[in-house]
Amino acid sequence: MTVADNSQTPVLEAKGISKTFPGVKALQDVSVSLRRGEVHALVGENGAGKSTLIKVLTGVYQLDAGQLLLHGNSVSFASPRAAQDAGISTIYQEVNLVPLQSGARNLYLGREPRTALGLIDFKRMNRDAKALLSDFNIDADPTVPVATLALGAQQMISVARAISLEASVVIMDEPTSSLESREVETLFRLIERLKADGVAIVYVSHRLDELYRICDQVTVLRDGRLVHSGPIADLPRQQLVATMLGRELLAQHSRSSSAVVQPPDAAKVAPVLVADSLNRRGLLHDVSVEIRPGEVVGLGGLLGAGRSETAKAILGAQILDSGHVSVGGSPVALGSPARSIAAGVVLLPEDRKADGILPNLSIKDNIVLAALPRLSKSGVFSDSAANKLVATFMQRLNIKAFGPSQKVGTLSGGNQQKVLLARWLCLEPRILMLDEPTRGIDVGAKAEVRRLIDELAEQGLGVLLISSETEELVDGSHRVLVLREGSIVDELDGHRLNEGDLVHAIAGTLGGETSA
Repeated sequence: MTVADNSQTPVLEAKGISKTFPGVKALQDVSVSLRRGEVHALVGENGAGKSTLIKVLTGVYQLDAGQLLLHGNSVSFASPRAAQDAGISTIYQEVNLVPLQSGARNLYLGREPRTALGLIDFKRMNRDAKALLSDFNIDADPTVPVATLALGAQQMISVARAISLEASVVIMDEPTSSLESREVETLFRLIERLKADGVAIVYVSHRLDELYRICDQVTVLRDGRLVHSGPIADLPRQQLVATMLGRELLAQHSRSSSAVVQPPDAAKVAPVLVADSLNRRGLLHDVSVEIRPGEVVGLGGLLGAGRSETAKAILGAQILDSGHVSVGGSPVALGSPARSIAAGVVLLPEDRKADGILPNLSIKDNIVLAALPRLSKSGVFSDSAANKLVATFMQRLNIKAFGPSQKVGTLSGGNQQKVLLARWLCLEPRILMLDEPTRGIDVGAKAEVRRLIDELAEQGLGVLLISSETEELVDGSHRVLVLREGSIVDELDGHRLNEGDLVHAIAGTLGGETSA
């Protein structure tokens, strides 16, 4: 790891930054310094102020108090474009591309190469884009619309775009949340390359392994305040988490497999959901899933193994060649999400930005969206019933906001996830399918979501849990179905439900033997 020269003037420095929104002090007297060739971790629970600080540094928000210094000079960015022109580039957690445009157009958006006549030189742009991605060892076709690419490939194009701007500061907000392990390694090699070139990097992630592997410094925010800043090597992992949460360790947020409600007796309880022989050419091959009331069934596998496709097929959002789905013993028509939802099957999607929240609508509007028919009588919407429903779920899920009228797009990722959960839980479903429910949220919010899943299972709800985190699957499930290349290749329960066997099953290296 490249050692930064800490004696030099910071590339970017924030001094005493404060930012207030109606009813919320998002940042209070926060200071941070970024130096050449240094990876600086920015951590904290959702709502701690990380996103707000990033948006102040990149010109999305204007600070209320404090000062920004770039290469020792006082600066003020009126827009993200102004910050980008000054050398500050950002990679956001949620893919921020133009979906119907090609990868090349997205890479060079606003700086397209031109012909002598001033027209876009598409041939040169495609050639340069291909060379750029190849140079970064990114496997993606830059000539096709990015919407046709996998989420991980889209994220890598976002990474390439940010790095290609030759910035002096690169801010990475959960850059690995959509990446496979191979792509993560590619990103880490790019980070080492940027460090060697003297670029200052802000790295936001909830994955502690990543932080301790690639970061030099760490700044911890809590409730909008700076609570720690210094070398990450000087802060042990447990102490880092305790600093983030403001507690002595994780007594309130810790969870062991023993905390999971005992699974229902398979011999005595009929399945509430039966998905039998789901087939879709190239995606799913004879996938069958049964879930009993009060049971949490995990779906494990690499990205592209068919996890999300299975959930979408059960919901009716994935067209199938064949298969059957029944809820409570009654068949559900395939290919109709509305009928599946009416039968009691709901899905919390992986990409909450594209498939879940309506960012410009309020918390209230987002929650009641699915319950509008229930909140109306003779075509007249009951605002009082809606207010009561929203207040109940905001309290039950501990949604942190100044009120139900706050726009969902201004909430932290964890609170956005809770709003989506509230939307579906208010329908009182029988089956709740969760696709990466803790992706991109902090340890505290993760524990809240996991406890909620336990509570729902205890109340008799059947849960399908999809996660890329082996620990989450092992600790949170009664049994785990392992998918590989669209087929279920193993089922782990009892003494075999451990991280070692799960990793081997996902990788295809178990060989029929139980891992020690």
